[in-house]
Amino acid sequence: MDFQLTDEQNLLADTTRDLLSGYDTEKRNKMVESESGFDRQVWGQLAEIGVLGLGFDEDSGGQIEIMVVLNEIGRRLAPEPVLHGALAPGAIIAEQGTDAQRALLDDVAAGQRILAFAHFEPGLRGSGPVKTTATRSGDGWVLSGTKNPVLAGDVADTLVVSAALPDGGTGLFLVDAADGTGVARTGYRTFDGQRGAQILLDSTPAEPLGEAVDAGEAITRALVRISAGLCAEAVGAMEESLRLTTDYLKSRKQFGVTLSKFQTLTQRAADMYMSLELARSMGVYAAMSIADGQLDPVIAARSKLQIGRSGRHISQESIQLHGGIGVTAEYPIGHYAARLTAIEHTLGSSTDQLHTLIGQLDSYQIVTL
Repeated sequence: MDFQLTDEQNLLADTTRDLLSGYDTEKRNKMVESESGFDRQVWGQLAEIGVLGLGFDEDSGGQIEIMVVLNEIGRRLAPEPVLHGALAPGAIIAEQGTDAQRALLDDVAAGQRILAFAHFEPGLRGSGPVKTTATRSGDGWVLSGTKNPVLAGDVADTLVVSAALPDGGTGLFLVDAADGTGVARTGYRTFDGQRGAQILLDSTPAEPLGEAVDAGEAITRALVRISAGLCAEAVGAMEESLRLTTDYLKSRKQFGVTLSKFQTLTQRAADMYMSLELARSMGVYAAMSIADGQLDPVIAARSKLQIGRSGRHISQESIQLHGGIGVTAEYPIGHYAARLTAIEHTLGSSTDQLHTLIGQLDSYQIVTL
């Protein structure tokens, strides 16, 4: 099997990296503290090179292209909500929506409309039933309930909302967040510099995404795609964390020699490299499985488990090998550790992924001698 990227995929990665090259620690800190939490000019540039429309149709690129872009997002810790504000909810609309609803994706790809997937609720873990309800109102539908956290929900123009249907099952609906009718949202900044919102729906007008039928399988597929995207972003963040750490060991001196001369420290850096390669292989595994049409929650759990373990190891070692400077806001390594920690806990921690895999043990055959 060929694991090499094509020339077009390498070009996409290089173009994205060049576009985001201006994100040093000072600029990123400034952007995450701004009102929107990201740079609208950079958002428009991402749209121009086709990043915000990846995966919406066969001609716009697939999961491998998404992987290489999110690698670069993670490498620069770019705060633009590419995954949660465009690619993930956009893929749901592309898969489930009507022709008129899929026409919204033109605005998304052009950077003129931001989406958000409003699925998780307070107290909801795993694939449990949602408490937000969908009720018929005349010829339409209204939704009532609370969604939190909704990543990118503070700036979203359109929400893709999951809600319990009257006859059972979970449906998907489109809500115009910009209209504000029956929508109350409280935005907040997460500890890793990202943005989210709590969204209260009170008899909010909504439009079924496609038909008002059980969309449980579509939601599962969406979560698998989000998980793979988070894995790709984490790999980029780990790569940069390791690079920053090894550069520091080569330049920082102790007792008249650089830290890279101390065998114990170089061995710890080598262990970090092994964790990175394990994570990279599982990130590619997750992306290639989706590219082959296999959106399997078990594969997602396997990948995210290793990503979480590798991310924790690399984060902790990076800060330890940097010493006190590693936790200062002016130095990047602490921000990478924060982002990797947040990624591990998004869609369930490593322990949650392990429990998912334990639950699959009965499906495997037992080898007897």
